[in-house]
Amino acid sequence: MPPAPPALEVRGITKRFPGVLANDNINLTLHKGQVLGLLGENGAGKSTLMNMIYGLYKPDAGEILVDGAPVEIAGPKDAIKLGIGMVHQHFQLVDVLTVTENVMLGNENSSGPFLRRDRARREIETLSREYGLQAAPDALIADLPVGIQQRVEIIKALYRHADILILDEPTAVLTPQETRGLFKIMRALLDKGVSIIFISHKLKEVLEICDEVVVLRRGKVAGTADPKQSTEQSLASLMVGRDVLLEVDKAPARLGDEILNVVNLHVHDDRGLPAVEGLSFGLQRGEILGIAGVQGNGQTELVEALTGLRASESGRVFIKGADVTGESPRQITKRGVGHVPEDRQRDGLVASFTVMHNLVLCTYYQAAFSRSIVVDERAIAANARALVQQYDVRPPIINTLAGGLSGGNQQKVIVAREFSRDADLLIASQPTRGLDVGSIEFIHRQLIAMRDAGAGILLVSSELDEVLSLADRVAVMFEGEIIDIFPIDDADRDTVGLRMAGVRAAAEAAP
Repeated sequence: MPPAPPALEVRGITKRFPGVLANDNINLTLHKGQVLGLLGENGAGKSTLMNMIYGLYKPDAGEILVDGAPVEIAGPKDAIKLGIGMVHQHFQLVDVLTVTENVMLGNENSSGPFLRRDRARREIETLSREYGLQAAPDALIADLPVGIQQRVEIIKALYRHADILILDEPTAVLTPQETRGLFKIMRALLDKGVSIIFISHKLKEVLEICDEVVVLRRGKVAGTADPKQSTEQSLASLMVGRDVLLEVDKAPARLGDEILNVVNLHVHDDRGLPAVEGLSFGLQRGEILGIAGVQGNGQTELVEALTGLRASESGRVFIKGADVTGESPRQITKRGVGHVPEDRQRDGLVASFTVMHNLVLCTYYQAAFSRSIVVDERAIAANARALVQQYDVRPPIINTLAGGLSGGNQQKVIVAREFSRDADLLIASQPTRGLDVGSIEFIHRQLIAMRDAGAGILLVSSELDEVLSLADRVAVMFEGEIIDIFPIDDADRDTVGLRMAGVRAAAEAAP
């Protein structure tokens, strides 16, 4: 028998946008039952390529083949009919609807004028059992943690009978435990004959789960790699085109005065339930305090309370000795506080503003960018051109709408804005989420430089390796409390991991 044709093949795909060649004669092949890794720097063209396969963009040249036959994909409906499903980096879910209602959207099962929710519900239960997806059909999306929301996106694709699944940065917002759960689901999908394209910046995960890796650089295929014969270092070098320092190089901290003091802080979440319970800690100039913990243990509410985005129930916050409890975000910003928010789209950017205007969201009213009540557009543009070059924002067009950038480049815009303000205190929540290894290396160097210049940095990251690499002290949050704080020399991975799981020192020592 002749060999089966590839599940998906891309031949000579090219896509241009004004001033940008996003994809340049790209070829790749996805075989049946294979996980194909797709790597590349932010702006390398990965999402553009996937959006053409899913019908969101139309290629300028080249062809796409499914099961060996050329196909025309004019939109997502065509892709779905061909068995192609896509789980986007930013989930396409409606918070106020249930799991069943979200899965049915656009593919409603009806009997006359009535929706057949019962039939859809049964099919969702079957898919959940078959693939270990564990998503309750009647749960509201707004009540689900991010890991379960991602499972709902996978169920949506399987409900539409996808046998080619594109996962775009699927682990960017997952905890290590949720990532392991996703890999288990992916292996179950492979056993059922599903083929998967896995887009990620996390090289360890690519090496673990992928059968083959294609690397894009500046819109072209830079090369392919066999994960069994590759290392993180070799993949990073192929992505960036140079050697990348994967470990942080830093001198011992030189501590100064206390810049942040949090006293018995209590904060509620959006449902009015306790999220931060009696938190107290201090941060000095010249140090990085890393907050480690599984996401959902109060880190989000803590950062929002410190930056004025959420009111606290009780307790006090002092910055440079001044009581700032209850102050607005602008008041706190004026005190020399930078903030890289966890949710870049909700809190970090105005998607309908240009890159140049997003880069001065916190400073547009200051003398450098305004004259009396008139904004100085030339000064704003000059600032943007400098920062876009320094932080390698792609495409380097300052009048581009921020909402049109890839997730990684949106993050670069936020980081460029906050790091360039010479803040005395930087509160950075997930600062490298969605960034490629070259950008992560640059951001880490900037954080260390700010620390060495005398800033105090509160780093909140779900990446334990990042916390252990950058922090001078590590505080572990669990169920709204800091249950332990380690000097970095005592913060070994296993002990911190136990604290993240809620195992306290007394329990660990018990026979």
